Amino acid sequence: MNPTNNPTFADQQSSSDVVGKPLVRVDGRAKVMGAAVYSAEHNQLPDLAHAVIKTSDVAKGRITGFDDSAAKRIPGVLGIFTHLNLPPLAQTPSTSEGKKKIALAMQMSFTPLTSDQIFYAGQPVAIVVADTLEHAQHAAALLKVSVVAETPVVSYRDTQAKLFTPTEGAAAQVPAKRGDAQAAFSNAPVQLTLTCQHATNHHNPMEPGATIAHWEAADRVTVYDTTQAIASTHKALYVMLGLPPDNVRVVTKFLGGGFGSKLTMWPHTVLTAQVAKAVGRPVKLVLTRPQMFTSMGHREDQQQTLRLGATKEGKLLALLHEKISTTSPWDNYAEMNSKIVHMLYACPNFDASVKLARANVMTSTYMRGPGEAPGSFAIECAMDDLAYQVGLDPIAIRLLNHADKDPGTGKPWSSKSLKQCYERGAELFGWGKRNPKNGATRQGNKLVGWGMASGSYPVHDAQGNARVRLYADGHALVQAAATDLGTGTYTIITQVAADSLGIAPENVYFELGDSALPTTAMSGGSRAAGTVSSSVFLAAQDVWQKLIKLAIADQHSPVYKAKPADVEAVKGRLQLKADSTKGEAFITLMQRIGLDDLEGVATGHYGSSYESPEATLNTPQAKKDDAASHSMHSFSAHFCEVEVDTELGTVHVTRWVSVVAAGRILNSMTARSQVIGGSIFGIGAALMEGTVRDPHLARYTNASLADYHVCVHADIPEMTVAFIDEEDRYINAMGVKGLGEVSIVGTSAAVSNAIFHAIGHRLTSLPITPDKVLKALRKTQ
Repeated sequence: MNPTNNPTFADQQSSSDVVGKPLVRVDGRAKVMGAAVYSAEHNQLPDLAHAVIKTSDVAKGRITGFDDSAAKRIPGVLGIFTHLNLPPLAQTPSTSEGKKKIALAMQMSFTPLTSDQIFYAGQPVAIVVADTLEHAQHAAALLKVSVVAETPVVSYRDTQAKLFTPTEGAAAQVPAKRGDAQAAFSNAPVQLTLTCQHATNHHNPMEPGATIAHWEAADRVTVYDTTQAIASTHKALYVMLGLPPDNVRVVTKFLGGGFGSKLTMWPHTVLTAQVAKAVGRPVKLVLTRPQMFTSMGHREDQQQTLRLGATKEGKLLALLHEKISTTSPWDNYAEMNSKIVHMLYACPNFDASVKLARANVMTSTYMRGPGEAPGSFAIECAMDDLAYQVGLDPIAIRLLNHADKDPGTGKPWSSKSLKQCYERGAELFGWGKRNPKNGATRQGNKLVGWGMASGSYPVHDAQGNARVRLYADGHALVQAAATDLGTGTYTIITQVAADSLGIAPENVYFELGDSALPTTAMSGGSRAAGTVSSSVFLAAQDVWQKLIKLAIADQHSPVYKAKPADVEAVKGRLQLKADSTKGEAFITLMQRIGLDDLEGVATGHYGSSYESPEATLNTPQAKKDDAASHSMHSFSAHFCEVEVDTELGTVHVTRWVSVVAAGRILNSMTARSQVIGGSIFGIGAALMEGTVRDPHLARYTNASLADYHVCVHADIPEMTVAFIDEEDRYINAMGVKGLGEVSIVGTSAAVSNAIFHAIGHRLTSLPITPDKVLKALRKTQ
């Protein structure tokens, strides 16, 4: 199936120059017609069997036995696998060799079904495989597991929890301190202390985690998996299964969302491969919605304390950030919230610390805007409080403390348009009409508030490869092992290839989602757009360089015997720079010399710029050493209006404006969709999203979409999104920073700041539910 076979292309631009335009999704028709095949839909495999996970009801304990007599009597049961009979893995993330090779590919170092120990509720304790899903479900329900339960630790708030300072792992990577923050805070004329609490959040993408494993031979397997990271999933599998890399293939053509939950490989993927080999048939395993809450990570429950010192005029003097959060029994993972506190505003003194508590939960993981999203809540609410205390407008306090260079490193920004985001956002929102007094605007029984907040997200260093094959009939095949989360990768790379090759987008076929293709970066951390677009652009330049060499050697070419540096490629045509009339289309050249196709390959860097090896490319990017000397971030500003019902305590977002500066925008339509999605995500985190663990059993009490509330259409107003044009010559070959993460950063703070403006009371425990609002209203009355 070719996702670019879309009739809507006929109504769009049929030549080059399409980057940045609102090209409709090239995979859109396939999706709405049901032709897009997701990971769990490869049902054509012969004798496809089905697996169901049996999970633990207790959060801590030891398995003492199994009774599978009733389960085995169910027709079609092919196997019941536990820690007693599951074929062993060659390596696991906890072994020395496995830890060395796949530490970044596996978020959780514990592998279920390797011992009799139970560490968290929902932990897999058995897998049942049968000829149909219904038979597997029935047998799993009949399987009896005997367990000796123990008292679990629920979270960092538990009286049994022991806080510790991590010395290794992600949680130990605290930004470097500068100055003497404690002394500066103690001596500051204005002092603020803000404590924020965040409930556990779960990703809940539309598509659940799913895997199909098909062993074509005893030592060769293809795995169809819901992954955001083809390369790391591929590596984790071949290491854990003990196979050569070429003997493992990972395929993910379409994803139904992920938000970070599919960024690393989780145990169910390799377990599916294990049981498929054991039963000798292809096996499909799809997580249930409740299992999604205990199988693919979450944003950890956490508490932040931010102490802020400033002058009487509002100039920052000190920032001290402390974080406490819950982690699993094995891993030291915590979002690094202090990163954004460290760099967002100019402040001479900074310090941060992290403490963890081990509890009976699975390892938490990356969730949209990891670290920056909750970290921005603390710093942006505190900046709002500072503005009120010193008598400044919330935008004015941010402009007063604007960082003209990276406060942490002293490096200049590769580009920064945050001031322009403020200006444009204020204009679109009508910020100048804002009443500065809290609780002063009322419509009937509803108080109206306006709030705003800043956002930022770093450009992570990453690289990826691409292959471009240009054919003499004018079409092209573009290949990269990227994934499309549903955010538009198919579309934006088609646009980049079309422009780079000078052909119409309908003549580009972009193939992704297969580990057999050129390796590229994961679709996470806002890496994919810049990495893949840059690698495709550079692979196209490789094609042009080869064509130029062929043209200047061909006596029938108008550019015959020209110097390579004097020839340029413009919209599919090779021509002299000094005289554009002397040139020809690449199709003419290739057909005349009998060349059916020509291939180019390249590696695109994200977080470092590209220096062309050929002067003829005329790429405007700077050298890599120039790039390394700059700090690279996207920036945003969000503006929010809320109505607070004083009788019910409900909060309704009634207006929203987001302005984003993220380098070059590859598609204005998909980019707007990204920002809207991130803003909705942040509004949900602010007002309703929170997973609750029973304080005694450490089990989730609302592990379903009926009980875990996410935003619906009625919760969201019409949203205004704008972009600030940026030309960043340091970021990568295409000047793209990425949008997926920065679109959520600052959004929850904008909502909280609007509520504060409406009711005059600061609420810092997320989500801000009606009971908390009513309690605050009683205090202000």
